Amino acid sequence: MKVEQIKELFTQFELAAAEYEEIECWSARELQNLLGYSKWENFQKVIDKAKESCSNAGEQIPDHFPDVRKMVQIGSRAEKEIEDILLTRYACYLIAQNGDSRKEEISFAQNYFAVQTRKAELVEQRLLEFERVKAREKLSQTENQLSGILYERGVNERGFGIIRSKGDQALFRLSTLQLKKKMRVPEGRPIADFLPTISIKAKDLAAEMTGLNVQSKNLKGQNPIEKEHIDNSKAVREMLTKRNIVPEQLPPAEDVKKVQRKFKSDGKKILKETRKKKK
Repeated sequence: MKVEQIKELFTQFELAAAEYEEIECWSARELQNLLGYSKWENFQKVIDKAKESCSNAGEQIPDHFPDVRKMVQIGSRAEKEIEDILLTRYACYLIAQNGDSRKEEISFAQNYFAVQTRKAELVEQRLLEFERVKAREKLSQTENQLSGILYERGVNERGFGIIRSKGDQALFRLSTLQLKKKMRVPEGRPIADFLPTISIKAKDLAAEMTGLNVQSKNLKGQNPIEKEHIDNSKAVREMLTKRNIVPEQLPPAEDVKKVQRKFKSDGKKILKETRKKKK
């Protein structure tokens, strides 16, 4: 997501905020449009999931999703009354968590409502962290799928580990041990947990290519599959270095597990802040 787009969305979400009985809140009808849902019926399904999450957290739904009615224009000088819902920041956060994260507006909202301080820079930074966490989760999914494909073609878990290690060496021009030492990766932890986003995505692309080509070429056994993964990793490296991005020279990132734990605690922080404002 571009900086200009982040700032534009930030402004839109800020302008949509209002105060009701000294509680910061948003109109569900307005949030529907901000989150890219064209039909109220579809957005209601997301709200229902959010209400369920709210109840599961031990909260009272009416405290965060009070029903209201509002007048809207339907033509020149004509108005009609429609149903609406006032949403606390916590309710908005839950809606974003239950929305379609493929929508850029949802990804933005997931991070916007998690940030208590009203600063666009904080939202932008959190979006970058969010993208890295999602990239790491995607890499895990890709590698699990690839492991399953290779198992059916005569490669066991140990063989898959060797293939993955050889791929890393082709991508980073360093052995697994050298790379872990360079990035100060704790013993027993995967390198990917400390890689910057672009390196995680590079590994993911190489693994995706290997999975596709192993099936399309009908490769079987460790040696031909190992060569395929090395070739794909080299191809990805070549693409990066042509754009002056040298994978092994990029600095390590924060432990992705710590970032994930921080994200998981967001809901509790938002709920605590909402309760504090009600007192």
